Amino acid sequence: MNRPLRTAPLLLLLAACAATAPREDTAGAPHATTAATPARPQASRAEIALAPASASLVSGKLTAVPMGAGVHLAGEVGGLAPGAAHAIHVHEKGDCSAVDASSAGAHFNPDGAPHGRAGQGPHHAGDMDNLSADARGVARVNAHLTGVTLGDGGARDIAGRAVIVHAQPDDYRSQPAGNAGARVACGVIRVVR
Repeated sequence: MNRPLRTAPLLLLLAACAATAPREDTAGAPHATTAATPARPQASRAEIALAPASASLVSGKLTAVPMGAGVHLAGEVGGLAPGAAHAIHVHEKGDCSAVDASSAGAHFNPDGAPHGRAGQGPHHAGDMDNLSADARGVARVNAHLTGVTLGDGGARDIAGRAVIVHAQPDDYRSQPAGNAGARVACGVIRVVR
């Protein structure tokens, strides 16, 4: 009757060792997951459904796909002032629950860089060029974020973060967010698997 009790600690020890031992792939090399190594391959696509914020009528739909050394965003945003320019950024949190979208936090900035214009010196990883609305108040998005990933779980992954459209254009200088004004639309970057 005591025999099962004596083997129980041994079984627990073996189970713990098996749970923490490195896994081997087919080539026999152990898998290691570090902060520098993505936990999984990038996703092939994500969708962003932009919903109004701050009592605006701005909405839209974007797609995000890995491309080159980054992620490309494309789609349309409507409900903007005709002929106006508007800032658009990736923000650090995928939370659009606040009426003014403040729940999305600051710009996505894993490097701690100052705000600026993408491709022209230091800038946040989530900084993009301003959108230009046409005469109907629709802006076409065609933006490329360099140095970010999509859905791999790494430090530069934008999946699960928010895209914010602002009421004003980004001046690309003012800290910390380019003096872009109210957040008029917010959408979470959702991976489509």
